[in-house]
Amino acid sequence: MSNDVLIVGADSPISKLSVIGVDISVLSTKEKANGQEITLQKGEEGMGPPPHNHAWDESFYVLSGAIEFFCNGQSRVCGEGTFVHIPAGTLHAFTFMEGGGQMLEITHNGQAVQAFTAIDETLPKGPPDIEQAVRVFGENGVNIALGEPG
Repeated sequence: MSNDVLIVGADSPISKLSVIGVDISVLSTKEKANGQEITLQKGEEGMGPPPHNHAWDESFYVLSGAIEFFCNGQSRVCGEGTFVHIPAGTLHAFTFMEGGGQMLEITHNGQAVQAFTAIDETLPKGPPDIEQAVRVFGENGVNIALGEPG
């Protein structure tokens, strides 16, 4: 357990990653923040992960724009100021709507940053190789569900 204070300025995240069209700035890692991972995610219209689930809870806070969340077969467009909590094991996806947007993502004792880093390091920028993305996500605790969202 770390007793160090962690301060990350807007211009100096721990790392900047690109994950299937979403720009991710890592603000905290579980090693630096006692199990808590926080990322700032920015996406253009139409970007977002395919339907997936994982063994950790995940929460989002929409900072700007509108983002459509798909969870367990239901869809909801969430605007600025909306908080979304997704329990572990829930099939979910999200898509940035017209004009794009940004949100904070918060997890605890998961592998989100590890998975994002692996995708950023493995997949070339541009349209993703879906088969390779599914393999890399799977190796990092994320189960992709191909087909219709949530």
